[in-house]
Amino acid sequence: MKSLLTTLNNVLIFFPDRINTRSVFELTMNEDFAENRNISIPSYFYISGFSGIPHVRYYYMFLFFVYIITVLGNSCLMFVIIIDRNLHTPKYIAVFNLSLTDICESTAAIPQLLDTFFFGNQLIPYGLCLCNMFSVFLFLSTQSLTLAVLSFDRFIAICLPLRYHMIVTRRSMLVIIGVTWAVALFMIITATIFISRLSFCRVIVIINSFYCDHGPIYRSACSNNFPSYVIGRLYPIMILGFPAFFIIFSYTCIAVTLFRITTPQDRQRATKTCTAHLILVAIYYVPITFTYALSSIINTNTRIINLSLTSALPPMLNPIIYTFMTEEFMVSVKRLLKRRIIFPSRK
Repeated sequence: MKSLLTTLNNVLIFFPDRINTRSVFELTMNEDFAENRNISIPSYFYISGFSGIPHVRYYYMFLFFVYIITVLGNSCLMFVIIIDRNLHTPKYIAVFNLSLTDICESTAAIPQLLDTFFFGNQLIPYGLCLCNMFSVFLFLSTQSLTLAVLSFDRFIAICLPLRYHMIVTRRSMLVIIGVTWAVALFMIITATIFISRLSFCRVIVIINSFYCDHGPIYRSACSNNFPSYVIGRLYPIMILGFPAFFIIFSYTCIAVTLFRITTPQDRQRATKTCTAHLILVAIYYVPITFTYALSSIINTNTRIINLSLTSALPPMLNPIIYTFMTEEFMVSVKRLLKRRIIFPSRK
């Protein structure tokens, strides 16, 4: 059996376009049922995304540079927030958490993607695949919830400015962020537990995605997958739908409040504080919403590329947007450079 897997891995790596998915299934099923007719856990998952795309290696190189920029940019953003005490505010606590989840999500998705496709390691062991699914889903969920937390901060700051410092304190923001992590952990742990209880009838299960995606995994099971089906339908609503609805509600109230402001200067100042966050929201939610809404009519590779870009670009653009579009942050950077905290002079 071990020699079969080794041979199959070599064929899949060196001749990916010449092997038929159905033949892989038949080969593994025949060999497997000759040895054991009651398989519950597969030995490997085969990640089959990005198949048949010309010059796809250039896309992998692009994702590599995106990952480097993401780590450097978010690390610098977090460093400035830690160093400058003027940024130790509830808003920038949430921004710090967003940068942390950006780094974690990119690290969970992109290096594994490059190892899988660029280096041809598309056969992933069962345990490692579940860990990959858990980490990617956890940080994607926390990103979405953190964007909702940032909209809550802007909602209170503009609609209830006199009560802002009473409602949004550093302690309350830390509690809210802790709750978002707890909710995301509970949801993803539950999904992983139900996936781990599924039974599969093949030694190698093919996943048509760019990572160990929850949907293709539970649909490949040969046992009752109804709990995982419910999770697959319910969690996108809870992780993407509710935060997106709350963000829309918050900015609707903000827009109404801005129209009531008679001073153009106050209106312009309030608009600037929301612009950066709105851009991040659009970058995160618009592509993934259209991809899932049109998943039945768009090409599979188009769906995979859109989802991979959705997991790669927002973490990279987050520090760039907050650096160049937030005056408060730029003032802090200039202050640090003047004090030579970042580059101290030698005596």
